[in-house]
Amino acid sequence: MRCGLIGTGLLGTAIAERLLTVGQLLTVWNRTAERSQPLVALGATIAPTPAALLADCEVCLLLLSDAEAIAATLLTEESRSQLVGKTIIQMGTISPAESRAIADQIAAAGGQYLEAPVLGSLPEARNGTLIVMVGAEPAVFEQWRSLLCHLSPEPEWIGPIGTAATLKLALNQLIGSLTSAFGGSLALLQRSGLAVEPFMAILRQSALYAPTFDKKLSRLLSHQYDNPNFPTTHLAKDLRLFRETAADLGITTDAVEGVESIVQKAIAQGWGDQDYSALYEAINPDSN
Repeated sequence: MRCGLIGTGLLGTAIAERLLTVGQLLTVWNRTAERSQPLVALGATIAPTPAALLADCEVCLLLLSDAEAIAATLLTEESRSQLVGKTIIQMGTISPAESRAIADQIAAAGGQYLEAPVLGSLPEARNGTLIVMVGAEPAVFEQWRSLLCHLSPEPEWIGPIGTAATLKLALNQLIGSLTSAFGGSLALLQRSGLAVEPFMAILRQSALYAPTFDKKLSRLLSHQYDNPNFPTTHLAKDLRLFRETAADLGITTDAVEGVESIVQKAIAQGWGDQDYSALYEAINPDSN
């Protein structure tokens, strides 16, 4: 079986590397073709168009930035004609409403769809330890479980289409909220002339501790945000999707809106393509 992968950005490339490492036949496509070239040395084939990729593959993983990119790539007239009998596994972060709408369009074209967003970063993608959450009919999940097991020790079925997308937004909202809360505490310490390590020692012993605090601490203290695993602009998109989805359900979103404003300030300062921990620069400006 040959697998396709559309979108060789940071995560898409890492997932492609993993699939090639375990011997999976793989055809890839990316809007900027040169970004896929390093994968050729590992055994990947580059398709000239998304439609050509679909024609060549039984199943296709989508690693695109948003629903608009999916529509522009997968739901064009040319690509739709190649969806008959094919399975699309959507692995990016989109809203549940967007996921269900895309599923309907793929089904109308004669294809099959499941959502499989992931939690984890580039190292986990490369060594096959991502957390994969699946929204699909149970039989469809079972059909493609073995492929997903190359990426995760135990892919988890969440429920029908839309449920995994919802769970992913709930988790990604915490990325922004935890990082901004930790950044605020760290800024208070630094501006007050207190040492960071006694604070961290107490925090690590408490129920308030989250491992992401230590994971990002060195970036915040050194103000180094290059080589991102998750860029600030992607976090901004996910927070917007969370807020819109939550508001539709009658949930108060004031706290998320506050985090969004911090993230937007960081983007305005030029940190959009850097690691999302750069939102610390918006919280603690002029701290370099």
